[in-house]
Amino acid sequence: MEKMGFRFIVFVLAISFLSTPVISDLILSKVERKTDLTSQIVRISSSLKVENEGPNVVSEVLLSFPDFQVKKMAHMVVSLVEGKGKSKGSSINLPAQVIHPDGMPPALTLYSVSLPKGLSKGESLTLEVFAVYTHSLQPFPEEITQADIQLVVYQDSAYFLSPYKVKFQSLNVKLPSSRVESFTKLENSKLVESELKYGPYEDLPPFSYSPVVVHYENNRPFAVAQVLVREIEISHWGNVQVTEHYKVAHGGALNKGGFSRLDYQARPQVRGVSSFQRLIAKLPRGAHSIYYRDEIGNISTSHVWGDSRKTVLEIEPRFPIFGGWRTAFTIGYGLPLEDFLFASEGKRFLNFSYGSPMEDLVVDNLIMKVVLPEGSKDISVSVPFGVKQQEEVKYSNLDILGRPVVLLEKTNVVPEHNQYFQVYYRFNNLSLLMEPLMLICGFLFLFITCIAYMHADFSISKSSASYLAKLQLDEVQATIQQFQNIMNRCLAVHDKLDASLRDLSRTGDVQACKAVRKLAISLLKDLSKDMKPLLIFLQSSPQAAQIWTKVEDLVGKEKEMEEKLMLKHSIVVEGYEKKSGGREIENRVAPHQQKLTSLRQEVDDLLEIIDEFC
Repeated sequence: MEKMGFRFIVFVLAISFLSTPVISDLILSKVERKTDLTSQIVRISSSLKVENEGPNVVSEVLLSFPDFQVKKMAHMVVSLVEGKGKSKGSSINLPAQVIHPDGMPPALTLYSVSLPKGLSKGESLTLEVFAVYTHSLQPFPEEITQADIQLVVYQDSAYFLSPYKVKFQSLNVKLPSSRVESFTKLENSKLVESELKYGPYEDLPPFSYSPVVVHYENNRPFAVAQVLVREIEISHWGNVQVTEHYKVAHGGALNKGGFSRLDYQARPQVRGVSSFQRLIAKLPRGAHSIYYRDEIGNISTSHVWGDSRKTVLEIEPRFPIFGGWRTAFTIGYGLPLEDFLFASEGKRFLNFSYGSPMEDLVVDNLIMKVVLPEGSKDISVSVPFGVKQQEEVKYSNLDILGRPVVLLEKTNVVPEHNQYFQVYYRFNNLSLLMEPLMLICGFLFLFITCIAYMHADFSISKSSASYLAKLQLDEVQATIQQFQNIMNRCLAVHDKLDASLRDLSRTGDVQACKAVRKLAISLLKDLSKDMKPLLIFLQSSPQAAQIWTKVEDLVGKEKEMEEKLMLKHSIVVEGYEKKSGGREIENRVAPHQQKLTSLRQEVDDLLEIIDEFC
């Protein structure tokens, strides 16, 4: 909170040194602002009635924003509203670009909005400014337990920051609930249920600024895709395949303390109110062959439904996502080609939606890959907003030259970026015959090779030295594999011993821990007996001479690990029996744990070397 207040103080001091307004001919006769704080994304709609009181014709209007807001601005649209009263409705989007006029405060960013026609003296117009911000809600406190609600802080100004004089203005802040911890109380400010109102304020000079802070409850999902890679692969055989790789995190207050799944399942709306358990993706109509998986494999907790306009995919990660937790998954689906690929002036073009199909998802870094068919050329792209563009090549089955890939990268992506973009390219239909001809030639070559193989004699005499040597090597490799299996079982027993210590720290059941150690000793003795004849064979076999030293070293390391682990186990169990403190037990086992870690790394390295021999 101190950092937030300091930022406001610096900003207010910065604009207070401005002595004269930039433009005096224009005034804002009425400003109405509506701020939506019901989700993790902040959306601000401002209606500005602009009047020209000067003698000169004005062709641009300046909009000013604090730098700390501009850094978090994901999207902004300025539109000119035509008509008045009941006829008001149609609008025209106007271009806006950043400018740097002289005499402006250092902590301010100005946008110049070009008007379609000049504004003469006495004339007025209405501008609608819609801005979207991400990561503007700061969790406070920054860490909460599983059972706590999530409180966030939002900062803004009760006055509309403008280089022009404002005659009349008001601000309405919509909150997700009526629970508000605190808010800045100014003149003409009040809280009505879940809506905070500031104003009206009249006759404010240019660059008026009055900081406000709202501290309120917001348990909506703070789902943030740190990285999203969307790959759209076009096949002229009738399909568009879409694959989306997500790395999602909870961007809200960090979860502290332990997690109880029992409490969560019993009362998820109380013991996990700040978490999110599902995500909703609105896929295009006609989506088919939908799948959802992560690094482990397919996830069955997903549901699909839809109608003639859209397909809705509801997915549930393997575990609820609390603050600071992360998950990674992939969804994929196919789409009919005729709905997204069109022809125009001798070119084909893909018309697809940018952004993510997930509802209320903030994407920190979105990489869109459009994979065109092999042989595509004369490629161009049309995107309704700024993106970083580059090209690369992808090789797939039966490709010779590779498939052109258009990369469109953008940061700070919000649902408002789900707009259509186009990728234009030229393609010769004869290129479609390349892969079938390659398949035909491949099968023909395979048949000829099989015929030649059937008529050739590649037999090797079973009495030859090379044949006998191969048999001996095969026998050694089979023995090595048996040895590896037994060694892996020994390491598994080690892991169970370690797990029993973790269970002991959680339950305090000393007898159960001793029972695990007793069983482990018995299992290790049996495995040692099984391993003994294998070691004797390897030691006596000439074919195993080059690997025997590694095997012997591995056996020694494993025995040393076993001794250290048993010693650590005894120290911990003895400490719990004597009711020693946790810090004292940790200090006693620390040197043994360090040695165990080193030995385990050496064992893994030796196993990897032995595995290469096989």
